Amino acid sequence: MTVKQRREREKEEMRTLILDSAHKLFIDKGFDEVSIRNIAEAIEYSPATIYLYFKDKNEIFHALHQEAFRFYNQFNIELPAIRDPFDRLVKMGEKYFEFMTLHPKYYNIMFLMEAPMRNDECIDEWEEGAKAHSFFEQTVLECMEKGYLAADDHRVVALTIWSYMHGICSLIIRNRMKMYPEEIREQIQKQSFELFMNKIRKR
Repeated sequence: MTVKQRREREKEEMRTLILDSAHKLFIDKGFDEVSIRNIAEAIEYSPATIYLYFKDKNEIFHALHQEAFRFYNQFNIELPAIRDPFDRLVKMGEKYFEFMTLHPKYYNIMFLMEAPMRNDECIDEWEEGAKAHSFFEQTVLECMEKGYLAADDHRVVALTIWSYMHGICSLIIRNRMKMYPEEIREQIQKQSFELFMNKIRKR
């Protein structure tokens, strides 16, 4: 390994350390309660070290958000191969639940954490999230074109579906499903999803 390669690896390792520590702090304390100094203390380096990699806390959040959605898109890599759009939509919902269950910290920073999204005016800055949402909306549009869903503004229908999915996931991840006996929680979640999909499908 050359000196240059070693330095590049060390830089990547430090960047990863900063992101991992920031992610944990954001989840544990909330975005607004975490400072660059807190992150520096967590990794046992000076704040100046953080600024060598990120200009501010917002840029760290942006990097985490991109990383989470990049992982989410990879998690759903097989979905485009499902040719029937309604089958794809159903599978997309199942994978959404699965992702939230397996990776709640990613889901939290993607959809639950309150943090400034100042770069949303420039969609290119949020390309991974935009990619995921565009694929979802396109699938909904294809479902309408195939007659599976009633003709409407596909963006409105997509938002309606997403709102349902996110609502269930939020209840689960925030431990609001404890009113139901533990042994039936997964079952009623699945049955609720099946009921919802049957309701929106045009007969």
